[in-house]
Amino acid sequence: MTIVVGVTGGIAAYKAVSLVRTLVLAGHDVHVIPTEAALRFVGTPTWEAISRNPVEPGLYDGVAQVRHVALGQAADLIVIAPATANTIARLAHGLADDLLGNTVLASSAPLVVAPAMHTGMWQNPATQANASLLRARGAILVGPASGPLTGTDSGPGRMAEPDEIAEAALAAVRRADLAGRRVVVSAGGTREPLDPVRFLGNRSSGKQGVALARAAAMRGATVTLIAAHVDDGVPFPSGVEVVRVETTAQLREAVTRHAEDADAVIMAAAVADYRPTEVAERKIKKDRHGDRLNLALVANPDVLAELAAAKAPGRIVVGFAAETEPDREALLALGRAKIARKGCDFLVVNAVGWHEGIASDDNTVMVLDRAGDIVIEASGSKLSVADRILDATLGTA
Repeated sequence: MTIVVGVTGGIAAYKAVSLVRTLVLAGHDVHVIPTEAALRFVGTPTWEAISRNPVEPGLYDGVAQVRHVALGQAADLIVIAPATANTIARLAHGLADDLLGNTVLASSAPLVVAPAMHTGMWQNPATQANASLLRARGAILVGPASGPLTGTDSGPGRMAEPDEIAEAALAAVRRADLAGRRVVVSAGGTREPLDPVRFLGNRSSGKQGVALARAAAMRGATVTLIAAHVDDGVPFPSGVEVVRVETTAQLREAVTRHAEDADAVIMAAAVADYRPTEVAERKIKKDRHGDRLNLALVANPDVLAELAAAKAPGRIVVGFAAETEPDREALLALGRAKIARKGCDFLVVNAVGWHEGIASDDNTVMVLDRAGDIVIEASGSKLSVADRILDATLGTA
C-alpha cells in the first residue's frame, strides 16, 4: 500500500519518525512530505533513511513529474502527524500553497489526522470548528491525548502514540475479511505460584499475542484475548474482550470456555509446562532451607493438544512453538515434530534466545500446516507478522 505521511511543524514531529518506521516495517511504501516548519525539528536525511524513499518537500521540486498531483493520486492513505492548529485550519479550508496541501486536495484516499498542540489552541473554538469540519468531510482524527506538554503545562493536546495512529490509519483502509468470525487469542506468560510472593514464569512479553488480537480486530473479527502476564506498556487493543488469567489452569479454563463458539483459536501464550506439586502458604524462607532448595514439579495439562482434539468441525486451532535452536533445519524439524504431536491445524515456529523473539518488537516466524509444510515465512514488526499469520491461517477457511 502507498502511504503519504505529512509531518508539520510541532515538537511531536520526532514521534512521527517512529510512525513512519512502523508503517515501513509493516511492508508499506511510505512517502514523507514534511512542511518547511517540520524540517526545523527533524531533517530530510532522517525522513529519507526511515522511509527508504527520497524526500523533496518543495512544491516546485520534481515539477516535470507533477508531484503535487501524482503523490495524491498514487496514495492509498494519507496520514498527517503531527497536525498543528495551523495545518488543521488550512486543511479545513482547502489551502494549498505547499506540497502537502496540494497532495491532500489531489487525493481521494482516506485522510487520518493526528492533532498536536497546546491545550489552549486545541480547545479554541476556531480549532474545534475546523476539526469538526474535517470530520464532517470524512477525515479520521486520532487524539489528541491528554498529558504533559512542552514546558510545564499539561492537558489535552499531546499527539497520540505512533502505534495508535498506525492502527487507526491502517484500519481506515484495511479489508474486513474476518468480519463475522469469532477469534480467541491467548497471549503472555502464565505464572505458577511457589508461595504468596514467588512464581515460576517466563520472559514472554505478550506482544505477539496482543498484536494478533489487534490485527484480527482491525480486520473485522470479534476477538476475545485471554491474557496471562503481559508487560506493562503493551496496550490492549480497543474493541477486544480481555480475560485476565495467571496460571495455566486458569488459562485452560478460559480458553476452553471461549473456544466453544469460536471459529479460530490462536494459542500464542507462553504456557508453563510444569507447576509445583505444592504451593507454600507462607513465604519460603532461606534460613529454613539453607543453601539448597529442592522443588517438585508436575506437568501441566497440554492445552493446545486438548483444543486440537476437541475442536468442532470448521474451527481452526493455531499453535506456537518458540525454540532456542539456532539452526534453521533443526528448528523446522522441531516444529514438524510438534505439530504432529499436538494435532493442531497450523503451527507458528520461531527461534528465541536472550536477545531475539521474546520481549522484542520484531519477530521472524515460519508457519507450518498439518503436513509439516511451510505455508509462509514472515519477518518484521509483530503487528505485520500478525497480519501474515492471519493471512496464512484464517485466510484459508
